[in-house]
Amino acid sequence: MLKLIAASVLGAGLVSGVPLVAQIATGQSGTQPASTSQGPAATPVQPRIVPSSKADAISSYAPVVRRSSPAVVNVYARSIERGRVAVDFFGGAFRMPDRASQSQGSGVVVRDDGVIVTNNHVVEGATELVVVLGDRREFPAKIVLTDPRTDLAVLRIDTKGERLTALRFADTSNAQVGDQVLAIGNPFGVGQTVTGGIISALARTDVGITDYSFFIQTDASINPGNSGGALVDMNGDLVGVNTAIFSRSGNSAGVGFAIPAEMVKRVVDGAITDGKVIRAWTGIKGQNVDAEVARSLGLDRPGGILVTDIYPGTAGAEAGLRRGDVVTAFAGVAVVDESGLRYQAATRKPGEVVEFTFQRQGQVRTSRGKLSPPPGDAQTPRLLAGRHSFDGVSVATLTPAIAEEQGIDPFLRGAIVVGVDGSREGARAGLRPGDLILETDDSPINSAQDLAGRLSGGKQGKVTIQRGDRRITAVLFL
Repeated sequence: MLKLIAASVLGAGLVSGVPLVAQIATGQSGTQPASTSQGPAATPVQPRIVPSSKADAISSYAPVVRRSSPAVVNVYARSIERGRVAVDFFGGAFRMPDRASQSQGSGVVVRDDGVIVTNNHVVEGATELVVVLGDRREFPAKIVLTDPRTDLAVLRIDTKGERLTALRFADTSNAQVGDQVLAIGNPFGVGQTVTGGIISALARTDVGITDYSFFIQTDASINPGNSGGALVDMNGDLVGVNTAIFSRSGNSAGVGFAIPAEMVKRVVDGAITDGKVIRAWTGIKGQNVDAEVARSLGLDRPGGILVTDIYPGTAGAEAGLRRGDVVTAFAGVAVVDESGLRYQAATRKPGEVVEFTFQRQGQVRTSRGKLSPPPGDAQTPRLLAGRHSFDGVSVATLTPAIAEEQGIDPFLRGAIVVGVDGSREGARAGLRPGDLILETDDSPINSAQDLAGRLSGGKQGKVTIQRGDRRITAVLFL
């Protein structure tokens, strides 16, 4: 079975186990000046030249490595798993010993004042973080922000005013399939290693690694321990952060994936400026236009998304889009599917005016709209109490903002479970945080207040629950 694997090393000590991110079919100092990496590199686009002689073919990448490698670091994460409480044969209780585990991955210095980016799965659950620079100096690190939805984490180390070598962000809009790239990281914990290859594909949206899939695929060898390392171009600029591989064995098979620099920069900027990532939203819900849909619409080829709904007051609504339109480009970038559109919006700041290109009744049109965050202010959860199956359950009205945070369709309506008291009836009924209550007795739930009004206690009723990708029907006391 082909597996999608995160390129990191996890386990007690430094063992070579490889964590499964998702399973398919289910689921010393460099010469480069210090950079603050405040924007994409201003390097002009270089012409692509095919080697014309054997001498060209064996040219060295050493100058690129010298510029880039000092900015790639090792990240060691230590966590403590508390021992569980057990009961012995005679009824006495005792606590099992705590277990320490350590994981290792890579990271990239993206600001010369000590800001480092790595993968979220490298630091997830860590109680202690240590960053080791290329010159072997060690620094304790603090987490500034974790963003599981992009599998990125931003760390900071205290350099005591020293300026580190930092990588500039490349402008990957100029990247092409066939461009040469280098992957720099610490595979298997053997020390900093450089592997070379090419960009095998761009805009991979169907690999299921994160909620914002738009990956750069490369055949540069990426192995466990490379997670969070750098994928750099021939200018020594950061093209992407290495994240995962397709593999049957857990080792590199020449199919690796990196998060593009645009998304990395957006997360880093959000962490430093706002302390969180505020993602822009188009307000468009759509269906991917495959070959069958294209034929039914009279289109000459598949591609784009068929608009099925528009949320009021969003960029899509301001641009005048309607159900039945086919969006083919966004901000000058071709739209292949809905994942690609979501990614392109998420790499831009709210308030930016963007152009939509779409087809309506056979005519190509363009219009503009201003991006905004998904609507929905923070709200105080409502604690439900009474002689019913929702006793001890805290719920909130689902808004597009909450839905985006939870990875739920923002066009759904209902009451979302945000907490469950483990000692009360809601926990015994099997309700979990993240459950979305859609209906009771086939009647839609539109808000937390709506759900609370239907709970009188003493009678049974049918409840429809959205849990992840599954829709569950249960009989509970209402």
